[in-house]
Amino acid sequence: MYATGKYSSRGPALIPRMKTKHRIYYITLFSVVLLGLIATGMFQFWPHSIESAADWSLDKRSVHDAPLVRLPVSSPIPERGDLGCRMHTCFDVYRCGYNPKNRIKVYIYPLQKFVDELGVPISSTGLSREYNDLLSAISDSDFYTDDVTRACLFIPSIDVLNQNSLRIRETAQALAMLPRWDKGMNHLLFNMLPGGPPDYNTALDVPRDRALLAGGGFSTWTYRQGYDVSIPVYTHLAHYLPLSCFRTTSCLHYKYRAELERLKEENGEALLLLDKCSNLSQGAAAARKRCYKGQVYDYPQILQESSFCVVLRGARLGQAALSDVLQAGCVPVILADSYILPFSEVLDWKRASVVIPEEKLSEMYTILKSIPHRQVEEMQRQARWFWEAYFSSMKAIGVTTLQIINDRIYPYAARTYEQWNNPPVVKWSSVNSPLFLPLIPPRAPGFTAVVLTYDRVESLFRVITEISKVPSLAKLLVVWNNQNKSPPEESLWPKIGVPLKVVRTKENKLSNRFFPYDEIETEAVLAIDDDIIMLTSDELQFGYEVWREFPDRLVGYPGRLHLWDHEMGKWKYESEWTNEVSMVLTGAAFYHKYFNYLYTYKMPGDIKNWVDAHMNCEDIAMNFLVANITGKAPIKVTPRKKFKCPECTAIDGLSLDQTHMVERSECINKFASVFGTMPLKVVEHRADPVLYKDDFPEKLKSFPNIGSL
Repeated sequence: MYATGKYSSRGPALIPRMKTKHRIYYITLFSVVLLGLIATGMFQFWPHSIESAADWSLDKRSVHDAPLVRLPVSSPIPERGDLGCRMHTCFDVYRCGYNPKNRIKVYIYPLQKFVDELGVPISSTGLSREYNDLLSAISDSDFYTDDVTRACLFIPSIDVLNQNSLRIRETAQALAMLPRWDKGMNHLLFNMLPGGPPDYNTALDVPRDRALLAGGGFSTWTYRQGYDVSIPVYTHLAHYLPLSCFRTTSCLHYKYRAELERLKEENGEALLLLDKCSNLSQGAAAARKRCYKGQVYDYPQILQESSFCVVLRGARLGQAALSDVLQAGCVPVILADSYILPFSEVLDWKRASVVIPEEKLSEMYTILKSIPHRQVEEMQRQARWFWEAYFSSMKAIGVTTLQIINDRIYPYAARTYEQWNNPPVVKWSSVNSPLFLPLIPPRAPGFTAVVLTYDRVESLFRVITEISKVPSLAKLLVVWNNQNKSPPEESLWPKIGVPLKVVRTKENKLSNRFFPYDEIETEAVLAIDDDIIMLTSDELQFGYEVWREFPDRLVGYPGRLHLWDHEMGKWKYESEWTNEVSMVLTGAAFYHKYFNYLYTYKMPGDIKNWVDAHMNCEDIAMNFLVANITGKAPIKVTPRKKFKCPECTAIDGLSLDQTHMVERSECINKFASVFGTMPLKVVEHRADPVLYKDDFPEKLKSFPNIGSL
């Protein structure tokens, strides 16, 4: 039996066709249902809580625009604070939950202006710049969420950094009014200046229930181990109190003054005591000055000249001077019994500081003298890195605090001891040390010319044109050091046969010329200034060939010498014609790119910062670095003694300025002090082409166009 049916162009006619008006009706109905499902889904997954709608954002940080909240006199006050709180008793870790990134989510309450029934604010300062910066940093971090339902940790927008500006009772009432307060559970408060006269408690006096406290100045009596976080006192926040300093500097409690004066008498110039300058008018300028017997010192710059800087107990345990000391690369000597050092939960302070009991203040100088010089240098580097990584800004302090709390909640994903305490390791995989290169590097890669420039465009273009004639040039990199002026348009640059790249720097620093730019792919680097137009292509090519024979040396043109001045008892910089050379100017010099990494990341002490601050001596610093690493002298090539700039006059010429020569001598003494030795080596030879002076046809010489003196 077969089933039959009619066919049409639309297919089998077994199913009756729907009338047009019914089809339109069902299509319309289906569309409405589909749109309803989409809207429901969007509403279901879109953040829509009342609290998250008022997220903490850039345009809501003005106290003047914040909504006013009046505190009734009868408002509840939180409990004083439970000293027995720990993460497992006062913190709800289940609120954090599991997430693939193992990262807590932090919610910041919208800004409100709290006043009492008479309209008087709870704080005399409102929202401080420091707390504003802190909240901004957190809101920009990966920890932040604007969805209160996803939050694991809550941060009030009530500024309690400085207790001196707070009304204690009213501030506590404001905290208790926060919608998610719940006796402070999972709430974090930041305070740097706790307590007040006369007792100066070492923790915030505002009653805060079970809230975590990130505090500056904890003692062992008030610090809740594994719950609170000890943070530094940010320098810009602190009010500078009268202080007295060891050459090694810091805040002084009055009862130690006599002992320090005695140490000063016994050890003379090795110690320097500083105090507030009584003869200067009050103001921002005076706050950055310190005095000793009428002599005025710039603070905190004076700290950079010290190996050790003493941080003594003041009215408060937490001292802003600790941050100043670390920034200066000085080893802090802590004399403050019971003080919980900042971030001590994760930072190994034994690597960056010396902690001495207060009762041993009289033995301090003897203790410090016994520390080996090499260990002191390592501690100075560690101290400086601690400041850069964890102390340098409110952002660094805030993010570090959250990371510590995050590590407690997700211990299996916590940062290791090495990650917290070891400076980031430079990835050397693409860079070979010249100490282990073959005797002669391959010729094919050539060299990269790095030209440091500011705004001498005409001279720069002439330098580019001349360098482009050198056969072994592989790439030309222009380091544009002018942040106030853009480089010329691409169409205006000289057309050359090798890649030309322009790198714009963020700051005008001499050290930018020695930064390990990713664009440098060759082993050989030619550092050259934008006014060195007198070197011929033969001179540059010959310099490169010499470097290929000696890839671990600085190979340059004008040579310089360091001499010991017996009359003055210090080193002297010499640029006159002599039979000896110990340095070459890096205004035009070849070296291995490995030394860029050493200069940027491994330069001892504060030399790099000192160079940038003085805008001088980066070439001397590089000569010191290479000589110290290799134990070898640089190689001077060709007879050229000076870089003659046709556009320069005796008035303009920096090297002709006597002040410049004095500064260069100061550089040598400064660097020798930091290195702890004089690494520069003196030689009495230079490299010239084989047939340079021979009476021989020029066309048969490999380098016929070698410049004169």
